[in-house]
Amino acid sequence: MSKDLMNKSDYFFDLPQEQIAQTPVIPRDSCRMLCIDKKNPFHYEDKIFKDIYDMLKPGDVLIMNNSKVLPARLYGTKTTGAACEFLLLKQIENDVWECMAHPGRRLQPGHVVVFGDGILNGEIMESLDNGNKLVRFTYNAQTFFEALDMVGKLPLPHYITQELKDSSLYQTEYAKILGSAAAPTAGLHFTKELLEKLESKGVILKYVTLHVGIGTFRPVKTDNILEHEMHSEWFEIPQDTANEIAKAKKEGRRVISVGTTSTRTLEACYQAFGQIKACSMDTNIFIYPGYNFGIIDGLITNFHLPESTLIMLVSAFAGYENTMKAYEYAVKEKYRFYSFGDAMFIY
Repeated sequence: MSKDLMNKSDYFFDLPQEQIAQTPVIPRDSCRMLCIDKKNPFHYEDKIFKDIYDMLKPGDVLIMNNSKVLPARLYGTKTTGAACEFLLLKQIENDVWECMAHPGRRLQPGHVVVFGDGILNGEIMESLDNGNKLVRFTYNAQTFFEALDMVGKLPLPHYITQELKDSSLYQTEYAKILGSAAAPTAGLHFTKELLEKLESKGVILKYVTLHVGIGTFRPVKTDNILEHEMHSEWFEIPQDTANEIAKAKKEGRRVISVGTTSTRTLEACYQAFGQIKACSMDTNIFIYPGYNFGIIDGLITNFHLPESTLIMLVSAFAGYENTMKAYEYAVKEKYRFYSFGDAMFIY
């Protein structure tokens, strides 16, 4: 691999601000989709997302991340009356969570923050080396998650500046298992009707769970991408999903990943065991050009941030030059970018 592709700047592209989508397209499957055939580089097809029905074949296995976004952003006050903000990052045990806290320096062990007039209270237990806080929550509800549902807000990415009136638009149709700090956004394009049509056609729908951490938005700060410290996320592959993937690989059928989170899940498992098997574990897998994919044959994804680990993953799968040319084409053709933006299908 060219040494040049180790430089963060190799993954930069100019994106006009107005192409950063602020609201989702309705219906979900009416967004645009750029199709890339890896066997035919630099040739791109413009389609609508619901055309994925024609692009997928009976026997294809579609792998989706069923993690559900937590209403993880909390606005509250200290007992002094000072305003505070927490972002839940990771459940450590029962009602103890690692959180980003603002203003962090003024929130020290022993301080208590009240949310929703006492529906939820958080006591700072410890300040961590990375600046985050360990917080123990108490609540006036049956469960922590019930209290969270009453007082929390969905943590939209920083580049979405408009308030989302319908929070269900930032959840996939198949979101099931609470735990993500951000949506696995490639799945936002699927409607219930489209999923049913795909199943009727013979496409096999299977699920994994990877709880998306806020680190997914963390920029690469090092010039050499190999010096970037990748965030860790928890994932689980159920037995029925593992069985179906193993069978498809044996029979030469395609395994198509919906999103970079599903991709990281499958490839992390493959790196650990040399095959797909039922498992649950943490991964900090970093996929960039030069990586040899062991499992996925196709990828449905969104358009990602310049210089991000996500565009590096796409470059590894579609080819570096092919990816950067496709992004250049997408900018020229006014595709919409990021979480609520348009889709890309690479096969």
